[in-house]
Amino acid sequence: MCGIAGIFHAENPKPVDPARVVRMCDALAHRGPDGAGVWTDHGVGLGHRRLSIIDLAGSPQPMHSPDGRAVIVFNGEIYNFRALRAELEQAGFTFRTSGDTEVILAAWQKWGPDCLSRLDGMFAFAIFDLATRRLFLARDRFGVKPLFLAHLSDGSIAFASELKGLLAHPLLRRRVNPQAIEAYMAWGYVPDSHSILAGVEKLPAGHFLLLEQGKPPARPQRWWDISFTERERGSEADLSAQLVHLLREGVRSRMVADVPLGAFLSGGVDSSGVVALMAEASASPVQTCSIGFDVAAYDETSYARQVAAKFGADHAERIVATDDFSAIDQLAEMFDEPFADASALPTWRVCQLARERVTVALSGDGADEAFAGYRRQVFHHHEERARSVLPAGLRAPLFGALGRAWPKADWAPRPLRAKATLLALAESGEEGYARGLSVTLPGARAALYSDSFAASLAGFRAEDELIALMRGAPGRSGLDRAQYADLTFWMPGDILTKVDRTSMAVSLEAREPLLDHRLVEFAARLPERMRVKGSVGKHLLKKSLERYLPHDILYRPKQGFVTPIAEWLRGPLAGAARSIASGSLAQTGFFNPKAIAGLAEAHIAGRADHSRTLWQLLMLEKSLGQLGVSA
Repeated sequence: MCGIAGIFHAENPKPVDPARVVRMCDALAHRGPDGAGVWTDHGVGLGHRRLSIIDLAGSPQPMHSPDGRAVIVFNGEIYNFRALRAELEQAGFTFRTSGDTEVILAAWQKWGPDCLSRLDGMFAFAIFDLATRRLFLARDRFGVKPLFLAHLSDGSIAFASELKGLLAHPLLRRRVNPQAIEAYMAWGYVPDSHSILAGVEKLPAGHFLLLEQGKPPARPQRWWDISFTERERGSEADLSAQLVHLLREGVRSRMVADVPLGAFLSGGVDSSGVVALMAEASASPVQTCSIGFDVAAYDETSYARQVAAKFGADHAERIVATDDFSAIDQLAEMFDEPFADASALPTWRVCQLARERVTVALSGDGADEAFAGYRRQVFHHHEERARSVLPAGLRAPLFGALGRAWPKADWAPRPLRAKATLLALAESGEEGYARGLSVTLPGARAALYSDSFAASLAGFRAEDELIALMRGAPGRSGLDRAQYADLTFWMPGDILTKVDRTSMAVSLEAREPLLDHRLVEFAARLPERMRVKGSVGKHLLKKSLERYLPHDILYRPKQGFVTPIAEWLRGPLAGAARSIASGSLAQTGFFNPKAIAGLAEAHIAGRADHSRTLWQLLMLEKSLGQLGVSA
């Protein structure tokens, strides 16, 4: 696992100052503390920071191909590199190292951009071909590894694993992108379709970019997509057997490392399943780690302990105080862009604990997206059934009126919180799902914006991107389209960003075996009844894991990392909540200070729960302060 950076002059090649590339890489030192390297040629410079995982003594980067024609910098892991190496050796290629980096170089030379479909792994890399003067940038299928791009005033294109790598370039303008603010206020993160800085882009997941000197910059091209258009046939037992085989392959392929390896263990279905399969494949105890909280309502360590004991894991846990809010400034620096998923705090803490014992940790991320494990997906599945029997002309006035009249009862048991469901049923499936995913709804956002900021959006509404994505999704049903949106929009922007930044902040490599692309492609072909059964999501996955895990682990209510931000913002962070209305965020002119003040006072007094929106605003203020941006 590493950090990469580079500079490329396309239309008018100019010399690249190696010192600039060094500064960009130094900003990524946390991603690769074990080594560094820079290479420059006419109009191009590539830099690398290395975290040694495989072939510890070899594989320095930037790496040249044996014939000297191509140079690569690479962040990630290729899990099938040994099989690919054998195939390439049959084709006449020779290798000087025993790692995966040189295999990517050879695959590029053999197949060009088509090499990507042969790579099983997580990656973002850059290859410069000296013969054709072309730069090839690529990102893995799901966007596990990030890649930021910026078009600079001197005509060059700079790239880096994190935004902070680009911030080290003196020509990068630090000007806010208003659409990114709107997207962030909708989702709680800046999705891959935007960047907080104008002029900065993210290479989308499953895309590559091929640039050639002497030609105008090209646009990214999609090289992989997930499809929900086909359906697997067979009995539940047959499909379960296929699923277990794919699970084993995904886990075992990600256990290859020349450094200590372990796993995150929350005690939930997904991480417990990964640990069970790791134990099955390992002759020695699996190293596991968990984070707990000093308040029972937020603590899951007893379940993690139960799973660890069942599989003889070498388990470590740490209890974190629920007043662990002192790290907010560190989180803002870690993510660069504003990021309001409060589970980032405990995720960072579990990464810190893991790094004390191992260098690589397997996680359970991806299963909820692939197998329909989120409550919102199950609700949407049933809402779509209701929509199919009730015409829109009846639904819109009936459920719209009921939804508007129904009280917003955040304090009530879930079955009584019908307002969101009624409003969703009044809309199309795509609009309803976008509403369910939004942290702060369009009307609430509009009430917070200043008139000038609202005008700068020129009609842009964040939800429209997700709605368009779902309507164009390769799927048969509303559940298909919801899962497609989660896999291609939510997961790279939120879940994978969270895990990448928090793990890389402590120089830990996190691997996601449940995002093996063959496993996810299989999951996308499952009949809906194998994904959702009654009120239970991940049906076939849970049934398949019954041979490994006890019933109370598989079928207990989903919890996840919970952070008590509502209590913080009424207690120790109440002052911080109040200060947003008069602090640096208010000075940007983006927001209406009186509206923010009213929001804060209503929350602190307990009249409403505005914790998620206040947390968004607080993290936005911290991030803009870290970036030192202008409007």
